[in-house]
Amino acid sequence: MRNPVGISMKKEEIVIRISEKATHDETVQCLLKKIPALKKLYKTEKTPICVTGKILKNREIEEIKKIITDEIDVKVTFDSPKVLGLHGIKKVFEKEVDTSEAKFYKGSLRSGQKIEFEGSLVILGDVNGGAEVIAGENIVVLGVLRGLAHSGAKGNKKAIIATHRIECPQIRIANVVKELEKQELDQEYKFAFIEKDKIIME
Repeated sequence: MRNPVGISMKKEEIVIRISEKATHDETVQCLLKKIPALKKLYKTEKTPICVTGKILKNREIEEIKKIITDEIDVKVTFDSPKVLGLHGIKKVFEKEVDTSEAKFYKGSLRSGQKIEFEGSLVILGDVNGGAEVIAGENIVVLGVLRGLAHSGAKGNKKAIIATHRIECPQIRIANVVKELEKQELDQEYKFAFIEKDKIIME
């Protein structure tokens, strides 16, 4: 990638913008090359730094923050959400999730249980009513989905939910929420995705 990291100065902050298409390795390598120039600037500058652009995973946020603060004594903020879920989504985006890091959970989830993961989640059982499954990317349930499922929970509208059967009263993908009508619960839906800002079930 030609320039995965751009730096611009504003009155209230210095903005580091990461390209949406940049890999994490490209971002780190480019940032390391730009740190010496940024460090020179901070001999007189005390303006905080805001990292924006690509939505980052929490471990990526921590690594980028460490690269900057190890060299410069400055406050660094990120516009990437550190938490998963509707309240954490600051902006929606579309990123392919055909290949993603996946976490497997063996067994069914009971009421009161909650699993969160920044990649994709695969549940080898049922998700019962009162249980929650929240993933930054896709959710796959090999059993029946009766509890809360929220895929794309950092804002990715390309995420999907796939299950043996959907029996839950509500589906969430990115910032879109669908309440299921009684007649929809009687159908044997297995798949949910976003199309034209609406959740479609098949």
